Amino acid sequence: MSTRNLNLASSATITVQIFGSTNSSSFTPLYQSAYVVAPNSIDIREFLIAGNVAYEVQINVNSIPNSGVVMSTFGIDQFGNLVPATRVLQSELTNIAALTPLG
Repeated sequence: MSTRNLNLASSATITVQIFGSTNSSSFTPLYQSAYVVAPNSIDIREFLIAGNVAYEVQINVNSIPNSGVVMSTFGIDQFGNLVPATRVLQSELTNIAALTPLG
């Protein structure tokens, strides 16, 4: 997962939730992570989801203004290579009202 904060003055707080499924019908929470991306910087994170046949990534961006934050996700293979067929760019993300409540 790649986060680029284009804002020159403000940090962005990112919350990520990742769900995995071994059967493509029921999803289990695998990760919840929050981190800060400094102004004019990039942050790249890896989350291991091996053994799942499907996954969902939910992202919340908290920044002022949030239009300066660009997100993308890519799957990687067992050798650490990007898998282009699994990429989701900023323009392809689906807007949701809120992250799925955990717990």
